[in-house]
Amino acid sequence: MSDLRPETAVTPESADQGFVTYAESILHTLARHPALPVIICPDRRRITAGELRDSIHRLARELIARGVRPGQTVSLLTGNTPQALVARYAANLAGARVTPLYDGLNPDALAHLVDVADTELLLADPTRYADLDRLKPLLHVPMLATLGPHPHADDICAAAAGQPPAPVAVPVGADDDWCIRHTGGTTTGLPKSLQMKHGPYRRTLADLSSPTDTPLRYLACTPLTHIAGLWADLALLQGGSVVLQPAFEPGEALAAIERERITRLFLQPPLLHQLLDHPALPATDTSSVRRVTYGGSPASTARLRQAESVFGKVLQSWYGQNETLGLTEVLPEEHDRVGRHGQITVGRAMPGVELRIVDPDGRALPTGSEGEIHARAHSAMSGYWKQPELTARVLHDGWVRTGDIGYLDDDGYLFLADRGHDTITVDGTRVYPSEIEEVLTAHPAVAQCAVFGMRHDDEFERVHAAIVPARGHRADIDELRDFVAARRSALHVPHTFHILKAIPLSGIGKPDKHALRRALS
Repeated sequence: MSDLRPETAVTPESADQGFVTYAESILHTLARHPALPVIICPDRRRITAGELRDSIHRLARELIARGVRPGQTVSLLTGNTPQALVARYAANLAGARVTPLYDGLNPDALAHLVDVADTELLLADPTRYADLDRLKPLLHVPMLATLGPHPHADDICAAAAGQPPAPVAVPVGADDDWCIRHTGGTTTGLPKSLQMKHGPYRRTLADLSSPTDTPLRYLACTPLTHIAGLWADLALLQGGSVVLQPAFEPGEALAAIERERITRLFLQPPLLHQLLDHPALPATDTSSVRRVTYGGSPASTARLRQAESVFGKVLQSWYGQNETLGLTEVLPEEHDRVGRHGQITVGRAMPGVELRIVDPDGRALPTGSEGEIHARAHSAMSGYWKQPELTARVLHDGWVRTGDIGYLDDDGYLFLADRGHDTITVDGTRVYPSEIEEVLTAHPAVAQCAVFGMRHDDEFERVHAAIVPARGHRADIDELRDFVAARRSALHVPHTFHILKAIPLSGIGKPDKHALRRALS
C-alpha cells in the first residue's frame, strides 16, 4: 500500500521555504502519486492526481495571463464539479481570494455578493449560464467566463489547455485573504461576507490532518461551497480521493457509499435522517465507513442512537459557525456524554480554541450556568468584509460573540441550548426549539421535525412544530402534545402542529425555518 500520510508541507514552514498555502500543500501531495485516481465524477469518470495537478497549474497561468493579480477577487458560481475545485485552487495560487456563491440565493443577493467582494473575474459552471445571463445586467464585473464549453460563453478551461502545466511563482502570505465566505444560504435577506486568511485556514487543515492506514475516500454530496469544501481539501491533502455528487439524494448517496467504499462523509442532521429513513439502507454495505461527521443544526439524540446502530461507533460531531469554522467536536467514544435534558454534548474545544460563557453584560459565568457562547479561535474570520461596525460588535479582543446559548460542564464539555436567533419567547420565557425537537424526534411516530416561533395577530410569539411522520405511523397531535408536556413543560408544547411530507432545507442542508414561516403563516 502506498504511503498515504499528508505531505510535510502542511506543517509549519521552514525558514528557507517561506509560507506554504493549503493549495500548494495539496499540489505537493498530488505530485507524489500522479497515477492515483483522486476525483470520481458523478458520471464515474476518474481524474488522476497528475491530471488534477496539471489542470490547476494550467488554469492558474491562464488567470494570470488574463490579468488576475494578488489581492483581487475571483467569484465562483459553481456546483460539485472537478472544475470548481480546480478554479478555487488556481485562483488562490494566482494570489487571488475566492468568493464561493451558495445555491438558492436570488439574483439580487448573488449580484450583491459579487459586487461587494470587488470581483475581478466571475467563473460559472456552464450549467449555470442561464443564472449568469440573468445576473449580467446587475453586475459590474470586468471579466466573465465559464468553466467548460457553452455556445454563448468564454470557456476559460479550453483556453487554459494551451498553457503549460508548470507551477506559478506568486508569493502569498499567511495574512493574505484566501476567501470571502458568506453566512446564510436562505433565499431572504443579504448574507454577511466574512474575510478569511490563508494562515488560519492552513493551520485548521493541519490540526485536522492525521496519518491513516487506509485511503481516505470522502463523499462530497453536500455543497463544496460550504463545509464540504474543507473536507475535500483535507481528503486530497492526505492522499485520499473525493467522490463528487451534484447534490444530496439519499438513494444515490447510499449507492456511492457501497460502490466507492466511502470512508468519510459529512452531513447536516436532516440529511443523515434521510439516509436512515431510506428503504435501501438495510441492503446497503456501509462497512467501509470510518467516520460520519455531522453538524450545522441541532441533532436528535434518538436519531443519533439509530445512526450508531447502523454505522457503528463512527459518529463525530462538529459545532461552529461560518465566522469561526469548527469550535468543538465530539468523538465517537464521547457520544454517551449527555446533558440536563438528555441531549448529547457538542463536545470540547478543538485545538487552538478557547470557550467561555457570558451573561448579557459580557461577564464570564461559572461552570454549569447558561449564557451566550464566546469563542477565541485561530480559525476565526479576520472580520466582516467592508463592515467595520459589525466586526466591532461581533469580534472583540479576539473573542467572537456567537449569539448561541449554552453551558460548559466541569470537564469542559459544551452543551448547546440553541442558536440564539432561533430562541422563542413564550409568556416572557425563553423556549429553545432544539429542546422540543429533541423530545419530538424521540417519539416513534416522528421521523423529522423542525420547531420555530411565529408571531400571531395579537403580536405574541407561539411555538409551531412541522413534523414528518415516520413510515407506517400516523401522527396523533394530542398524543404528541402530551408527550412534550410530560418531558418538558406546558410552555414547550407547540401551539400548532403542521404535518408535512418533507421539511424544506436550505441550499446547505439545514432546516429552512424562513421557508416554513413563509409557507405556513
